[in-house]
Formats: sequence, C-alpha cells, structure tokens
Amino acid sequence: MLDVSQEAGRPMVKALFVASGLLSVVSFYTTQQGMALYLSPWFSVLASLGIQTALLIVAWMIGFSRGRRALLISVYVITAVVSIAFSYVSLYTWFSARERPAELQRKLYDALTSIAAGAEEKLTAAAAEGSRHVLALEEMTAAERTHGYISRARDADPYLDQVREAVAREGQSYARDYREGTGAGVRYTAFERYAKLARQSQSQMEEARRAIATFRTGLKPDQPTGQQLRQFHAVYDAVPWAVVEQTLHQGKLERAVPPDYSLYADQQATGQEELLRGFQELITAPGSRHVFAFALAAFIDVIVFLLAYASGPYFFGSPEQRWATACATLDSADRQVFVCGLLRKMTPGPQGLARLDAAALTPGERQFCLLLASNGLAAARSEEGTLYYVIDAAVHERLAEELSAPGLNVRASTPADARA
Repeated sequence: MLDVSQEAGRPMVKALFVASGLLSVVSFYTTQQGMALYLSPWFSVLASLGIQTALLIVAWMIGFSRGRRALLISVYVITAVVSIAFSYVSLYTWFSARERPAELQRKLYDALTSIAAGAEEKLTAAAAEGSRHVLALEEMTAAERTHGYISRARDADPYLDQVREAVAREGQSYARDYREGTGAGVRYTAFERYAKLARQSQSQMEEARRAIATFRTGLKPDQPTGQQLRQFHAVYDAVPWAVVEQTLHQGKLERAVPPDYSLYADQQATGQEELLRGFQELITAPGSRHVFAFALAAFIDVIVFLLAYASGPYFFGSPEQRWATACATLDSADRQVFVCGLLRKMTPGPQGLARLDAAALTPGERQFCLLLASNGLAAARSEEGTLYYVIDAAVHERLAEELSAPGLNVRASTPADARA
C-alpha cells in the first residue's frame, strides 16, 4: 500500500522549491540594490543575477552530489559572503533612510536644547546684573548732580568701578573749563550717558533671553535638522556675548560650539558613505538596526541554501534512484521495469528483512546490490552455501514507492494473469 505521508510530501517539496526561488528573487533584489551603490545599473543587475543563480544551483548540487562537496561548499560560502555583504548594505541603507532622519532630528534637538538652556541661563543672570547696573548708574547720575564728586569714589562692582574711572578721566580732560561739583556738568553728563548705554545693553540681553526662550518653546524634535539649525542660529548668533561678558565681569565666557550640520544631515551625500558608515558602526558600535539588517541578509541566503538543499534531491532523484537508472541500463530495461523485477525476487529473511538470492540476479541487479552494500544499505549473508543480499528496510520502502504511479512500460510488462 502506498504511504499517504510520502504522497502528501511531494507537493510540499515542490512548495519548498518554489519558496527557494522566491527568496532568491528577494536576495537578488537586495544584492542588486547594494551593488548599485558602486556599479552601473546594468552591471549590478548582471552581477547579482549571476551570484543568485550560482547560489541556487550550487545549493541544489550539494543536496544530491556526492563528489566534490567540499569545493561546492567553498564556492557557496564565498558567493554567499558577497551576497550577504551587499544585501546588508542595501537593507541598512533602506532602514537608515526611514529611521536615521528621526534619530538625527531627535539628537540635534537634544543638543540644541542643551545649548539654548545654557545660553538662557547666562542671559538671565546677565540681564539681572544689568538691571542692577542701570539702577546704580541712575542713582550715581542723580547723586552727581546733587552732590558731585561721585567719580572720585571706588566701587566694589568691577563694572561700576570702571564707569567711575572712565567718568573721572573724562572730567579731568575738561578740568579747566568745567570745575568738579554739583550741577549738570561734564561728569553728570557722562554718568547719564553710561546709564543710557547700560539700559540699552540690558534691553539687548533681555531681548536675546526672550528669543532664546521662545526658540526653546517652539522647537520640535520632529522638525528637519536644517530647519532646527536655521532657527537656532537666528537667535543664538544674535546674542550680544561681549555685553554679557562685560556685564557679568567674569572674564571670558565658555560658550558652547553650535552643532556641525554635516554631523546631523538627514542623508549622506553618496551611497559609499552609507556603506562605510554601516560597516563601521556594525563593527564598533552595532545597534539594533545594524544587527537586524545583517541578520536578515544572512537569513535570506541561509534559508535559500536549506530549501534548495532539501528540495534538490527530489527533482534530481535520490542516490538509489540514480543507481537504479544506471543499473537498469545494463539490463536494457526501463527503471520502473527494473525495480519491478527486483521487488519480485525479494523474499523475507529470518528477521523479516527483504533479501535477494545472488544467483537469481541479473547483471544490473547484481551491480545495484553491490552499490547498496558498499554504501551500508545492504549486507551480504551466506546461508547454507547460498549468498543473499539483505536489503535495508528504508531502501526497500523507497523502491516500493517507485511503483506507486506505474508507467506504461510497467503495465505493458505485467503478465496478463497478474493483471486479471
């Protein structure tokens, strides 16, 4: 009786064959896209087609070939490495084109927010100090008009002390014409001018602080990097840092360097840069995107190999089938007719295994048994001076399946009384 599981497995093997072909098409596309970064479109298509054809055929040959397997495996490994490398580049570039812009936008957003927060903090402190300077200078101006001699005193505040010294030097240059004392003299006018300048400086710093605060409020992490940088430079470059340094009188301020646009570009200039960046990040700091792209590229070629390796023997025949075909040629018979005659000569042995009497075998059948014995699928036993070949149960089963769909030659060779 025909084994139902074996019969059901035939369409499954065909499905595996189709699946290997479909995955080869996918691998061809990813490999071609990766090669297109370096070669012209036609060259990349032809090279990828040759690589995938070689992978598929070599995988089939490994499945049913007995000789030169090491050479075939070496060819497959080398070809697969090339295919996986360019497939990885293609998949990594595809993922990067969709994920990297968002990552770069978020990274730039964090960098700009941090710089803006530091600048706003300095501007807030400078604006508060500037307000104190304005108030102090207004009081000095009023005191100079009422009492005079304000420029002679020293001040604990470095900025105000510099103003007093500047007013004193200016007053000394007019000493002959404008004597020091009360009233609206040269020194009063100088104090009033410095107070006005302090108000202007304080207004500039307050305006810059509000612009920075508005920028931080309006900045969004999903904005394009170019737009983020333009908005940042519009407010950051307008900050009066010289005035801030003079107002805070803390010496040279350490200002954060604005981010370089080239480090946050949404896309690289060329595909070669994507390739170099992809492999560099995969080796030095692999992320989930790099590992997934490489694993997917390798998975496709590995699955293609396994599917082709499993389905190849079905289409090219198992070793026993090919042996049967070759030995049937020695007897000038059809393969199914050869197998049919061989099965008719099988008798049960002492342990229930099928056996063949060596004396009753034709030359082709004898060669077939010798091939089975040399491959450990049959054993020669001598019983009472008669040589028998004991056949492995699995081989017996596969031979019987050969006749599950008898051909015309088998039906024609069957005796009439057996068909009745």
